[in-house]
This record gives sequence, C-alpha cells and structure tokens, in this order.
Amino acid sequence: MTNSIFQSDPAPAERKLWKRVSGKAADYWMLTKPEVNALVVASTLVGFYLGSQGPLRVGVLLSALFGTFLVASGTATLNEVVEREYDARMKRTASRPIPAGRLSAREGLNFGLLLSAAGGLTLAWAVNALASFLAIVTLLSYLLIYTPLKRKTPLCTMVGALPGAMPPLIGWAAARGSLSFEAWILYILLFFWQFPHFTAIAWLYRHDYRRAGYLMLPPADNEGRFMATQVAGFSLLLIPVSIIPALAGHAGALYVAGAVVLGAMFFYHGARLAIVRSAPLARRVLLASIIYLPLIYSLMIVDRMIA
Repeated sequence: MTNSIFQSDPAPAERKLWKRVSGKAADYWMLTKPEVNALVVASTLVGFYLGSQGPLRVGVLLSALFGTFLVASGTATLNEVVEREYDARMKRTASRPIPAGRLSAREGLNFGLLLSAAGGLTLAWAVNALASFLAIVTLLSYLLIYTPLKRKTPLCTMVGALPGAMPPLIGWAAARGSLSFEAWILYILLFFWQFPHFTAIAWLYRHDYRRAGYLMLPPADNEGRFMATQVAGFSLLLIPVSIIPALAGHAGALYVAGAVVLGAMFFYHGARLAIVRSAPLARRVLLASIIYLPLIYSLMIVDRMIA
C-alpha cells in the first residue's frame, strides 16, 4: 500500500499562497502611484544634477532619490486612505486596492506612515536636514491643505501645484545644502507645467470628479471656459518661463532653441483643446505634457554637460 503522503501534491497550495502574496505586494505597490513617482524622481534628479558643484556624489544622489521616492510613495498612499470613500464613487479609481476592499484602510495607513517616516529619515541621515524638511513640508501641505480643498474650490489646483513643484528643490538642496535662484527657476517651471497637465485630466474625468464631489473644475462651467483658460494660458506661459535660465546666464543657445520648440508644441495642443474642448484633444494635451517635461529636463542636463 502506498503512503498517502507521497500521493499528495503540495504545488496547488503553494501556488495559491504565492498568488495571494504577490497579489498583496502588487496592491501595496499600486498604492504608491509609481507612474506619478517616476516624474517626482526625475525632477529630483534634475535638481540634484544642476545643483551639483564639482564631482557628482553618486551615493548622496541615490540616497536623495530613494528618500524622495519613499516620501512621495507615502504621500500617495496616505492620500488614498483619506480619499477612499470618494475613490469608490469614481470609475477610474474604484478598482484601487482600498476602495475595492483588497487592502484595509488600516493597512494603507500603516504602510503610508512607514514609507513617509523611512523617507524623511533617509533624507535627514544620508543627505541633509534641508532636503528632509522640504520633503516633509511637501507631504503635510499636500495632505492637510490640498487634499481637503479638492472638495471646496477649483483653485485647489493652484494650491496643490505649490507642493507639487517641490521635487527639484529637494534635489537641489540635497546637492548643495541650500537653495539659490537657479533652484527656484526649476520650481517655477514645474509649478506652471502642472496647470495644463492636471486641468486636462480634470476635463477628461470631469463627470467622475463631479460624482465624487470634487471641484477640480467650476461646476457651473459646462462649456469648459475655465479649462480652456488654464490649459491654453499656462501652456503659453511656459515658453517665456522655460527660457529664464538662458536670460539669467545659466543656459545656452541649444537649450533655448529646444525649449521654444517644445513649448510651441505644448501650446499648440493646448490651444486646440481650448478651441474644440473634446476628450481626444484632452488626451493629446496630457500626452504632450508627459513628453514635454522629461525632454525639457534632458535639454537642461545636456546643455549643462556641454557648457
């Protein structure tokens, strides 16, 4: 008689356990909004590189990027904990881990606090106090000021753009331990970039936002005048703002030419959306914004390398 222990197959149970563990890990990863954090890390990297003097300190750079990534991930996670009730009302966010019930609010809270604390401590210990301070200020202003305002006024985008533009300052502070005029140029550029980017998103998902009670756009403006002004106005304003580094003597002709071309491309799509106000054109503005930022950053780095 064959012993039953040799007839049992543990593989299905192991696969089931692995599926649960990997699914849980994927949900935690989703909480951090990695697609947003990619731009956060890129902005921090540019700030650090342009703010560096002398040889590039790779160890400090990696610590700055990792710490900023952790704080940004913690901020995103805690934001989803706070907004879980409203996320459940929107089609684009109802499948997120917390509103969908795959993770509890307590799990999200603990994870968000852990990430935020780890990021702040990493920056304070491995980089410097100023970089850590800026990261924590970003987290607190985003969660305590911007997030509640989303349900109170369409001006929330302007308020949210203030902490949203902080990553280059964190990178610069990590490199130098202080902030200078050039750092604030990077801040202003990212500050203005956010308006056409997030307003296009708000227009695309305006019905979802309205269902959840968010005032990303004026509720009475059904024709999209506010959206048109934001998108066209700020995409146009980005052109002169982007050439400030050259006017201040911190960039050359290559950067200026590229910045003007990229700005004109961005404004072209913004102007078309302002005139026609359709979902396909809003997606093109969104795509143009995603292309614009890494390319303008790349121009800055290349210009610095060949200077």
